[in-house]
Amino acid sequence: MVIQTSIVQDLLQNFVTGTPDVQGAALVSPDGLPLSSFLSSDMDEERTAAMSAAMLSLGDRIGQELTRGVIDRLFLEGEKGYSILIGCSTDAVLLVLAAKKAKQGLLFLEIKRLASELSKLLG
Repeated sequence: MVIQTSIVQDLLQNFVTGTPDVQGAALVSPDGLPLSSFLSSDMDEERTAAMSAAMLSLGDRIGQELTRGVIDRLFLEGEKGYSILIGCSTDAVLLVLAAKKAKQGLLFLEIKRLASELSKLLG
């Protein structure tokens, strides 16, 4: 997989800075390796990627065990906000971090648009 890193980085940066209440975004491999990210300076990119991959793996397993089929997205809600994982290709997963006050409908729409753009780039 050849990634056009500057284009991906620009897409992530524009998404985070241009979408209300989005606090960060990262593109990670299913193995837990960071591919590209636009996260706050207090977040460790490699640790975030590893945790995202672990969450994805567990979510896939739960989906299979509970006969829910292929997982579209994983949504984690905490007291300070949301973490959303959505597949962009077989080789990449998009993580989005958003504030608790984010409007979920708008957030999911914008995430879907970004995931579609990234999917085209990743082939």
